[in-house]
Amino acid sequence: MKVVVFGGSGMVGQGALRECLLDPAVTEVVTVGRSPLAVTSPKLRHVVHVDFGNLTPIADELANADACFYCMGVTSAGLSEAEYTPVTHDYALEAARVVGGTYVYVSGEGADADSKTMWARVKGRTENELLALDRPAFVVRPGFIQPRHGITSRTRIYRYLYSWSSWLVPVLARLAPKFVTSTEQLGRAMVALAKGAQPATRVLRSDEINRLAA
Repeated sequence: MKVVVFGGSGMVGQGALRECLLDPAVTEVVTVGRSPLAVTSPKLRHVVHVDFGNLTPIADELANADACFYCMGVTSAGLSEAEYTPVTHDYALEAARVVGGTYVYVSGEGADADSKTMWARVKGRTENELLALDRPAFVVRPGFIQPRHGITSRTRIYRYLYSWSSWLVPVLARLAPKFVTSTEQLGRAMVALAKGAQPATRVLRSDEINRLAA
């Protein structure tokens, strides 16, 4: 099984990439990014590309994929909707246009196309457009994500928050299971979807992600 991963250097992308490399059913992983990753594996290939709004030049390298994991994302802090939309929406739709197979889009808890909150509205609109495509497509909406196995966020404020709140994770997992998952569980759930899992819903919150990962 061939999996294409966008955003493999981010926290979620690192988790998805790790689980792909660990799963024997995944025989080939292609990451797409502006620079190569430090991770190496016999079944891993990095494709360096700058213009994510046009993937046609690298389409041949992404061909015959069984699944596409779109893990790219930026914080909405300080960005206008016009600045936030390309990575969150435009590039995600371009990836869906070029890469075949099961498509898994990493969204976030609270995404809603009718929301008054900018990031939630953009993500919600993207979800709706992807789910309307004539192909297997799923949305994962993690809430609080616990980094595992040395994985860290590239965003400094997120690194600080995860470090400061790590002791709260077991409490949150008991009190609010619908809002807590980990990079490991999220990655496993995404691989399960690529392998043909059919959950009851195509929009998975943290508790559903965790059940699928198990």
